[in-house]
Amino acid sequence: MQVLERLDQVGGAAVSARAFEGVDARLSRYSYLVSLLPRQIIDDLGAQVRLVARRYASYTPDPADKGRTGLLVGPKSTFAAIGAAADERGFAEFYERCQALTTRLWPTLLQPLMTRSQARRLVGDDAAWRMMVDEPIGAAITRAVRSDLVRGVIATDALIGTFASLADPSLTQNVCFLYHLLGNGTGRWDVPVGGMGAVSGALAAAATRFGAEIVCNAEVYAVSPDGTVHYRRHGEERTVHADWVLANVTPAVLARLLGAPEPELAPGAQVKVNLLLRRLPRLRDESVGAEQAFGGTFHINETYSQLESAYRQAYDGVVPDPLPCEIYCHSLADPTILSPELQASGAQTMTVFGLHTPHSLAAADPGRMREKLTDAVLASLNSVLAEPIQDVVLEDSAGRPCIETKTTADLEDTLGMTAGHIFHGALSWPFVPDDEPLDTPARRWGVATAHERILLCGSGARRGGAVSGIGGHNAAMAVLES
Repeated sequence: MQVLERLDQVGGAAVSARAFEGVDARLSRYSYLVSLLPRQIIDDLGAQVRLVARRYASYTPDPADKGRTGLLVGPKSTFAAIGAAADERGFAEFYERCQALTTRLWPTLLQPLMTRSQARRLVGDDAAWRMMVDEPIGAAITRAVRSDLVRGVIATDALIGTFASLADPSLTQNVCFLYHLLGNGTGRWDVPVGGMGAVSGALAAAATRFGAEIVCNAEVYAVSPDGTVHYRRHGEERTVHADWVLANVTPAVLARLLGAPEPELAPGAQVKVNLLLRRLPRLRDESVGAEQAFGGTFHINETYSQLESAYRQAYDGVVPDPLPCEIYCHSLADPTILSPELQASGAQTMTVFGLHTPHSLAAADPGRMREKLTDAVLASLNSVLAEPIQDVVLEDSAGRPCIETKTTADLEDTLGMTAGHIFHGALSWPFVPDDEPLDTPARRWGVATAHERILLCGSGARRGGAVSGIGGHNAAMAVLES
């Protein structure tokens, strides 16, 4: 088996990099947390992947109070601090109802596809099914809790990487919400020890042990339905023929390689800013320690009404103000990505993920928009801090701030992700309509294309999306059954 990789290292978006000149810190440059990678895949491959849990779930400063109070969700939650004590029970019950569905659907992702009716019978909870699958998720959220802030904490999982209103009748946001809560049936997102590159490295090592030949710097430029693959490497054109071709590219990229019309895919809608800090910034909320606040997901300007307002602004073609963002600090859970010197100095990494920034904004003028989105992210962050984030940013060896921004345009240009969509296009339900044919192994496993010998094995597969390995597993099962 041969694996052809266009870049000079495997992993695609699941890589670690020393992003700042002269600074010994390995940042998870694109993807950054793991939830959807099944333990079965890790064990089957004997991959040395280590994941650790974060101590707290989230912290959300209250923008109505300019961040002087906030909601901490974790061992000691603080609903009362934001005047939402009555919502604590509704918040817990909402997630309990969600788990009635996710715990039953999670094991099916490594099995042949079910129909919608079969999946509903398996779940066996009509109320859970209705709120997550039949109606816009915004309705269930607003029924469950009353606080605008608490509603927003729940709602963000429906929007990460997806451009939609919480009331969108297409239910695009519901599918995104389901996948964010589906991992291991609990929806917990863990930190990969050593960074995301350690996960890719472990999977690559396992593949090599099983006999795979990994060829980097191999740019595929054409694929034939008979299994012939044409690629360039070091200026030389080469050809390889296989019984099966498993494609870990977007459906649009695969169509281009096959010389077929490209499908129109949903555009990406996010911006990611990586920072390296001398220390964590001070908060306006003096009741919460910085390590508590940044120990989980730190929500900024993500109340329910702010999320909906930001969507409307972006839909009208402007960068939302304020920009909804959320922060994750890898080094708090896994300091190994920093050199001993950086660890001793108190340095920390920070990843800020901005929502509702559709590709149409970034693609119009990539350089200018990268700068504008960076400014929007930092301004949103500063709106809830007791000091400007710029005051605690480290500098690289050339004296430049350690700030790196990745827009949807960057993802398309560097990684080949069509329109910068982190899921290779809109996610799909992990089941099929009752009338969809499941008459071939490829269709049963959700990896079929228009050509019998060409299969999808990445995020573009029926149950692809995020760092999961599920698309590859299911493509392999389809091959073994054929």
